[in-house]
Amino acid sequence: MDVPRHLSQHEQATRLPLVTDEGTVTLVEPMDESRNDAVLSAIRERLDRAVGTPRLLDDVENGADYRWGKLYSELREAGVSRRRIAEIETLAERFERPYPSLLRMRVDVDSRLDFAPGQYVTLRAHDTPRAYSLANSPSEDELEFCIRRVPSGRLTSDLFVHSEVGDRVVVRGPNGEMVLDEPSGEDMVFMATGTGVAPFKSMIDYVFEQGWDTHAGEPRDIWLFLGCGWEDDLPHREQFRAYDREHEHFHFVPTLTREPLLTDWDGETDYVQQVLLAYLDDDALAAAELPPGLAAYRDLQPARDIDARIDPGNVELYACGITAMVGVLVDAARAVGIPQEAMQYEGFG
Repeated sequence: MDVPRHLSQHEQATRLPLVTDEGTVTLVEPMDESRNDAVLSAIRERLDRAVGTPRLLDDVENGADYRWGKLYSELREAGVSRRRIAEIETLAERFERPYPSLLRMRVDVDSRLDFAPGQYVTLRAHDTPRAYSLANSPSEDELEFCIRRVPSGRLTSDLFVHSEVGDRVVVRGPNGEMVLDEPSGEDMVFMATGTGVAPFKSMIDYVFEQGWDTHAGEPRDIWLFLGCGWEDDLPHREQFRAYDREHEHFHFVPTLTREPLLTDWDGETDYVQQVLLAYLDDDALAAAELPPGLAAYRDLQPARDIDARIDPGNVELYACGITAMVGVLVDAARAVGIPQEAMQYEGFG
């Protein structure tokens, strides 16, 4: 008797028909927060310590447009250090950032759209098309998107300003070749920056849903390294934290470069490729021929209390984010000994 061969995720992705369909927006909600009060308090604290002139922020706190350049000039004239001014500049950028800047959207398509975890579609709203990764498991009836506001981007601006529940949109897809490998005894490492985590949300949901987090009765360590500036920039953070609590073999490692300016954040603060080194197997790290930019982080200690470590020879790696950053992540993965054939990656922007 001939037994039909199970199609791999990659084969399924190539055979899925390209569909154009309409859908209805069922959810539009911010994933970030408006933190201006906390930001102003942090700026005022630094001004108090630097020059004792909190009056410089009176106009801002009264709701007026403030000329930050004037503030920086006054600080330089007062002899305030470059580091302190740079901190205030970073906080001021956050203060001026539009809210919301990170959006969760769900769409109910008129006909079911089949896709493989990790793929993307083109979403047309307000007459403008834009490619977005799908952030939900294929088993769900609706499609979910994670969208970053781009001030100069036409579609993202329209979505943030105008989208409402009940809007009609057009979806075309699926597309993309970065999909899950078939279940194996290898561990899984996901490395992402910002909304690059969206396809990994789809993949991770599917992995747990299908029981692919174990193989031959043994758990597979699943790592998610996610780099952002601020804590509320972490897309789907509560879902990932829930997985971390519920599964000993799932390790969510967010790393936030700017959050310590605002809170007492005690997690990782370096870039994703640098943080990866802290969780590598000691022997693998010792044997790695690191480029100068990474070698300085060879002795970096993990901020998370995780007993597991990553064996570069026994993982499948997925990386996604802004194209330039993905190149850096992949170079780091190669440097620590992860084989090229064990990697899949995708960039955007």
